[in-house]
Amino acid sequence: MLFICYPNCSTCKKAKAWLDASGISYTFRDIKQQNPTAEELRSWLLKSGLPSKRFFNTSGLPYRALGLKDKLAGMDDAARIALLSTDGMLVKRPILIGDDFVLVGFKESEWAEHLSN
Repeated sequence: MLFICYPNCSTCKKAKAWLDASGISYTFRDIKQQNPTAEELRSWLLKSGLPSKRFFNTSGLPYRALGLKDKLAGMDDAARIALLSTDGMLVKRPILIGDDFVLVGFKESEWAEHLSN
């Protein structure tokens, strides 16, 4: 399993603590140090079943600085993926990637459900 997060993010810290307390093994990846590639994002988008807009960190400074609130609606998935791949801080986190799922953001009940199967 791959756990992608930003170490200074409080939600990421909660997710990491939950994974550790649950005894779940994972590979850690710092999203700021290693941006997701467009290819990875396309794959995660398909596997997650989520709309591409859900992959944006809407509370981050880069999102606000680029005025994306008003621009995303006019962009297609390819353009959104290309933009997300330019800066890991634009991507909502944490992301947990398993063989048959991708979870974006930390909701303990959702993670528990997917990891108990």
